[in-house]
Amino acid sequence: MAGPEREPPAVFAKTAHNRIRRVFEYARYERAEVYRILDAGFVCHIGYSIDRQPYATPTAYWRQGDRVYWHGSSASRMIRALAGGAPLCFTVALFDGLVLARSGFQTSVNYRSVMAFGSAEKVEGRDAKLAALEAMMERLVPGRWDELRPATEQELKATTVLSMALDEAVAKVSEGPPDDAAADCALDIWAGVVPVRLATGAPEDDPKLKPGLAAPAYLDKIRLD
Repeated sequence: MAGPEREPPAVFAKTAHNRIRRVFEYARYERAEVYRILDAGFVCHIGYSIDRQPYATPTAYWRQGDRVYWHGSSASRMIRALAGGAPLCFTVALFDGLVLARSGFQTSVNYRSVMAFGSAEKVEGRDAKLAALEAMMERLVPGRWDELRPATEQELKATTVLSMALDEAVAKVSEGPPDDAAADCALDIWAGVVPVRLATGAPEDDPKLKPGLAAPAYLDKIRLD
């Protein structure tokens, strides 16, 4: 009989893959920090190789517990390769601001990022796949799933859902003002940070929308940070 599922460690172990070597002071190995960044994003890049050709495919993702999920066409080369257990690198980057220093050398950006390594597993079974897709929709727009037309069997067949355990990951965070040399700080040049925020706008009706249908109230609750 299988024993109880173990609680994952609060800090990711440093490995040959996830150890940060350049500006290592930006590294964050705490699982909670990695999850906060993942939960603030919507689009990841999946890095993998097919026939020795590297690819990095952007796609929507979501996190449930200690796994990240994404989906795609069952005919996709990326999906087929990863469903077969090929190693992958999962990355997310959030752009938080322009860091305008007094020199081009010190000018940079503030960001939060995550890199995770492992291999994907295919979500098997109709009920498990539907539950994963529901979780995706509720991550994107809470309250949306229950009013959607149910997925058809053909749609489910054409869709593959993959997941990866978050066993080997690291976050990297750059924040704060410019790190100018003392001599440069005496120059008559403005320096500072221009914050950047991702925000939702007012809903825009589909041109084919039936007359009289208003945007649902749950759209007012969407918050991005």
